[in-house]
Amino acid sequence: MCFADSLWPYFFFEYYFMNGDNTKGWWKSLVGPGGLALALAATGLYCIQTGTCQVPFSMIVKTISSHLVHWPDPATISALNHTIIWEIRLPRTLLAMAVGVCLSVSGVVFQGCFRNPLVEPYVLGASSGAAFGAALGIVFPAFFLSVQIMAFVFSALAVAIAYTMARTGPDTPIITLVLSGIITGSVFASLVGLLKYLAQDTALREIVFWLMGGFYYAGWQEVRILFAVAAVGLVIIQIYGWQLNVLSMGEEEAKSLGINPGRTQFILISLATLMTAAAVSATGIIAWVGLMLPHAARLMTGPDHRRVVPVSAILGAIYLIICDTLARTLTTAEIPIGIITSLVGAPYLFYLVRTRGGQVFGR
Repeated sequence: MCFADSLWPYFFFEYYFMNGDNTKGWWKSLVGPGGLALALAATGLYCIQTGTCQVPFSMIVKTISSHLVHWPDPATISALNHTIIWEIRLPRTLLAMAVGVCLSVSGVVFQGCFRNPLVEPYVLGASSGAAFGAALGIVFPAFFLSVQIMAFVFSALAVAIAYTMARTGPDTPIITLVLSGIITGSVFASLVGLLKYLAQDTALREIVFWLMGGFYYAGWQEVRILFAVAAVGLVIIQIYGWQLNVLSMGEEEAKSLGINPGRTQFILISLATLMTAAAVSATGIIAWVGLMLPHAARLMTGPDHRRVVPVSAILGAIYLIICDTLARTLTTAEIPIGIITSLVGAPYLFYLVRTRGGQVFGR
C-alpha cells in the first residue's frame, strides 16, 4: 500500500468531525432524512389502506402486530383482511420501497462516478441485459431457470461485458465505459427484438408487460431478497459517500487525497449494478427513478453525497409507493408502473432543466 493510500482515514476524520461548518451540516443531514422517514412510513400506511377495498388503519396495525408480536391473536383477524393486508398490499408496498431505494441510490452512484447528471442506472446496459434474460426465461421456460434469475444474471452480465470492453490496461476511461454500455445495451435490445419475433402470442404479451414493469407478483420472498440487497448496498455506498464527493471533483484530485479512482469506481459501480439488477429482475424495467430522484435530493440537500444518498433513497421509496398505488387504483385494470413513472418523470425533468438547470446541472 502506498503512502497516499494510508492517508484516507485522516482525511475522513477531519472531513467529518474537525470542520465546524460540517458539524452543523451533518446535524441537518440527520434531521432531514428523519423527517422524510416519517413521511415514508405515513405514505406506506396510507397506500396500504387505499384500494378497491378500503381497510381501516386499526386493522392494518392489528394484522401486522399479530404477525410480528403475535398480539392480538391471528385467529381474530378475518381471512379477507389478512389476505388483503398481509398477503397482497404489505409485501407489494415493501417491495416498491426496496426497489425505489435500489434504483435511486444507483442513480446517485452512476451520476457521481461518471460526473454526468444525465446518467442513470441503465446506462451500462443493465436494463437491456435483464430484458433479454427475462425474455429467454419466458420464451423457453423448459430450458432456462426462472425469469427473475435469468433477468438478474444477464443484467449483471451486460454490465460486466461493457466494463470489460471499456478497460484499457489498468484504467477504465469514463467516456469509453459509457460508449461500451450503449453498444452492449443495443446488442441485447436487438436480441430481445429477435425473441419477440419468435415468441408465441402469450409469451409475447408476457414479455411486453415485463418490459413495462410492475409489482404484480410481489411476495415475501422477493421482499426479503430486495431488502437485503438494498440495505447492504445503501450502507456501503453511504460509507463511500465522502469518496464519491472526491471522485466528483476529478481523478487527479482523488489521487492527491490518497484515493484510488479506478478501484473506488469499480466497487461503487459494482454495488450499483447489483442493486439495479436485483430490482429489475424482481419487477421489470422501471424508468426515470434513478435519473429523477437524485436531482430532487440534491435540490433538498446540496451536492454532498453523504446527504444525497440517504435522502435519495427515501425519496425513491416514497415515489415508487405512490406510483404503484396510482397504477393499481386509477382504473379497474392495473396500469404497468413503468407507464406511470415515465409520464411523471419526463415532465419533471423538463421542469428542472427549465427552472433550476443551473443549480442541478452545475451551469
